[in-house]
Amino acid sequence: MDSKILQSEIILENEKVVLIPFENERNIELKEIIFDDAIWKYMGMYVRDEKDFESYIQNTLEQKAAGICYPFLIVDKATNKVAGSTRYGYLNPASQKCEIGWTWYGKQFQGTGLNKACKFELLNFGFENIQFRRIQLSADLENKKSQRAIEKLGATKEGVFRNNYIDSEGKSKDDVYYSIISEDWEAVKAEYFPEFI
Repeated sequence: MDSKILQSEIILENEKVVLIPFENERNIELKEIIFDDAIWKYMGMYVRDEKDFESYIQNTLEQKAAGICYPFLIVDKATNKVAGSTRYGYLNPASQKCEIGWTWYGKQFQGTGLNKACKFELLNFGFENIQFRRIQLSADLENKKSQRAIEKLGATKEGVFRNNYIDSEGKSKDDVYYSIISEDWEAVKAEYFPEFI
């Protein structure tokens, strides 16, 4: 695994989407789409006001500085608007793995194909450039929409992690975990992402 790549500026792009580092000044554009409780229902927290927004930006940048994650802004190429955010999280160079997640989109960008385009870039770069051996994804047990989206990426369902975390309102939450491993990637890419090859 080449973890030095995670210290550099990573920009990922295809014909639908551009992923740019989260610390880009365009992160202020998230304000146009972020204040929507429906986005945060299964995220373990809510961003409801200016204070929450500033906290979200600061926490994300602090986690990147600590080497916990590599966050991105998602830019929709059709509109050149910031559509949301995603990240490589739980970075674990010793075990050559990470989790792709913390992904959210403004309402007008949901169901537009951006998620698949975004996930392809993250998976492809993750396996082929950073050389992760395992990339995992997870969704709240109640979030059937996210589970279906992950399954459309060709990820293998591994099971339910009960009482996996406590959300910002004190509720204990269960998550469903999925993974793609490096040995799977060529077949998964050919079957699930032919339009991006």
